[in-house]
Amino acid sequence: MNIRGLGYVGIGAPDPKQWLDFATEIIGAMPARCLPGESWGMPMDPTSGPASGGSGVGEDGSVYLKFDDYQWRVAVHPDKENYGLLYIGFELGSRVELEQAVEELQGKDYTVRPGTDDEARQRSVTGIAFTEDPAGNTIELFYGPCKDYKFQSPVGAVFKMGELGMGHMNLFAADLEGTIDFYEQALGFRLSDYIVFGPGLSANFFHCNPRHHTLGLTRVGEINGLHHLMLEMENTDMVGQCLDRVEAAGIQITSTLGRHTNDNMLSFYISSPFGFEVEIGCEGLLVDDNWLPSEFCEGDIWGHKGLDPETITESAQALKSG
Repeated sequence: MNIRGLGYVGIGAPDPKQWLDFATEIIGAMPARCLPGESWGMPMDPTSGPASGGSGVGEDGSVYLKFDDYQWRVAVHPDKENYGLLYIGFELGSRVELEQAVEELQGKDYTVRPGTDDEARQRSVTGIAFTEDPAGNTIELFYGPCKDYKFQSPVGAVFKMGELGMGHMNLFAADLEGTIDFYEQALGFRLSDYIVFGPGLSANFFHCNPRHHTLGLTRVGEINGLHHLMLEMENTDMVGQCLDRVEAAGIQITSTLGRHTNDNMLSFYISSPFGFEVEIGCEGLLVDDNWLPSEFCEGDIWGHKGLDPETITESAQALKSG
């Protein structure tokens, strides 16, 4: 299977409006110009257009956020019970690749369901299929995303996405071995490197394109969930300007500015409105087919105070307790 990148994520939150303000005013996202399943109107007719009017907010209160040429990358759905990650969308290259992916998963005895045209339309894609990883995360495989090419950040941010996908995510996985098997053997991710915290405790990083890692899988106990979502900006000035906005707004910085050892990312981490952290960074390492996996023993070249095994474990426990 040839996963091209992380296409989108769906989040649950009791108040998606808080996420809209956080994502646009602090991170620099743009409200989606058109909602999934909504008509774009007649081409070249300025009097027609999406009923949502570029608000990014659906009738049910869901919020859709745009970061680049894709119609949307992050969806935040009203959910008073399940805060945090609801689904992960991984992109494939074509209808044929999606059909082959379904056959491969079935052949490996994973439960997989081809989606309907309406389900694809609700994600602004051409075709879709659904499965689940051993950590309980809903995985959506898709091809043919809708693109509208008119991203304009309200704060002047530019995000490094495109062929690298929208960024990376680090997931907690209680069944680490089974989850690694799923992503490596079923979805075709390749190990970049890993670090061991203690007996049975480790963080493992996997790539599916030149981005050093699209996926991190970490075990700190019997906990599943999303630790953080990384969004990469174009340069250090944009990262610093975002940090200024974070400090001015009084948002909690969970890890100070620093540079990772393995992927060379210059970044900081903050608390999102509900359920997990967001990493804002730049200058991430790119890899190629000659890259060989390795173990590394130090997490950071400098900085990133607050990002250590003990604090990560505390974050996981807080996530589990809700």
